[in-house]
Amino acid sequence: MLRYVIYKIGYALLTLLGVVAVVFVLFNILPGDPARMMLDQNENSEQLLLIKKKYGFDKPLSTQFAYYINDLSPISWHSTQKEDYTFLSEDKYNYLPLFSISQIKCVIKTPYLRESFQKSGKKVTTIIGNTLPNTILLALLSIMIAIVFGISLGIVSAIYKDSLLDRLIALLSTLGMSIPSFFSAILVAWLVGFVWHKYTGFNMTGSLYEVDDLGNGKYIQLKNVVLPAFVLGIRPLGVVIQLMRNSLLETFTQDYIRTAKAKGLSKYQIITRHALKNSLNPVVTALSGWFASMLAGAVFVEYIFGWNGLGKEIVEALNNLDLPVIMGSVLVIATIFVFINSIVDLIYAYLDPKIRLN
Repeated sequence: MLRYVIYKIGYALLTLLGVVAVVFVLFNILPGDPARMMLDQNENSEQLLLIKKKYGFDKPLSTQFAYYINDLSPISWHSTQKEDYTFLSEDKYNYLPLFSISQIKCVIKTPYLRESFQKSGKKVTTIIGNTLPNTILLALLSIMIAIVFGISLGIVSAIYKDSLLDRLIALLSTLGMSIPSFFSAILVAWLVGFVWHKYTGFNMTGSLYEVDDLGNGKYIQLKNVVLPAFVLGIRPLGVVIQLMRNSLLETFTQDYIRTAKAKGLSKYQIITRHALKNSLNPVVTALSGWFASMLAGAVFVEYIFGWNGLGKEIVEALNNLDLPVIMGSVLVIATIFVFINSIVDLIYAYLDPKIRLN
């Protein structure tokens, strides 16, 4: 098992390294000068040279990539020469020195995602730290909606197989999987938040925290999470319904289910005591991947509903060509995705030794 864990950790690190390389190359071949983006309309030749030297934009692309890897790595190397780009200072990030060799210092630190081009040098880690919890909350609530309603409707659909109710649930799940999230977000926001507002009480836009009109600070507005969580959960809901129905129907054909029926157990007892537990494996597998992908899928949903999460921040960064925020957000989402999938693989390997052998 330990050998398999080491293998999965190494595989995850190589995957993240590949993601970093792809993201770096893609965003550095885009048209435009990063130094000019940072200075906006206040540029002059002297300032451009200073910015390029400070951030290493005057270096070859391979050297810039080495600098970027050094910034992201928890253990990194830095020159103590002040004129060098890699000069380590307290205002760049906090660190713990390990040892020094000549003018090179080895330190341990949290990954440094650099600074925003458009927000007065605000650190990308600060921007992501302020918005990511809202996105995670939104994703968790969406997954809960998909689990509760998806499993329930999947069981009902399996029990009443080929009935009108089964066909209706299948139609709803198919629509949920096929409709793009941005379209359903616009439709739900307009219909529930505007047309039916006086009946539902929901707003078209709003975030978790709202500012009091009387100047009493911020307060939590939980109702604002309902509509975006529902929209974000529609697609996984459709997937869970179909997986649960098909898995339960397959379980009903097993010999131990026939034995339970022969013993006189009711359909409710058979499902809750025997069939349900053994039918959840494909659902758990799907949900583990959906949670990570929801962080990326929340981009348009958050923007449409005005939810102040990482997705909305990505859209604003794209509009402003704020490359460090975009790159940092993509890397954070990729890291979460790889981490969740690695944990699921390790759980499977623990439960089924055949996976480790393969």
